[in-house]
Amino acid sequence: MAERDLYLAAYDVASPSRLAAALALVRGYATGGQKSVHEVFLTPSERRELVYDMSLLLDEDDDRFFLLRLDPRARTYALGRAAKPVDPDYFYVG
Repeated sequence: MAERDLYLAAYDVASPSRLAAALALVRGYATGGQKSVHEVFLTPSERRELVYDMSLLLDEDDDRFFLLRLDPRARTYALGRAAKPVDPDYFYVG
């Protein structure tokens, strides 16, 4: 099985219908997050698929999508009721 890297996926979408579609798309991969920022564990092929699907969904002039790979050597800090991100044993994308 391919190893997954932890990313932060963030978006700013102008249209309510595209916003709902972007949320549904990212939540399909997300293990956690809030509002428009989500923690996602992705293989290289899942990353390409997410970026491609998002490019089909968003308007280049009005919307933004940001995918940041987090350094696996960095220490994770969780504040408040937050939980440390964990890559699940299995992952269903569908």
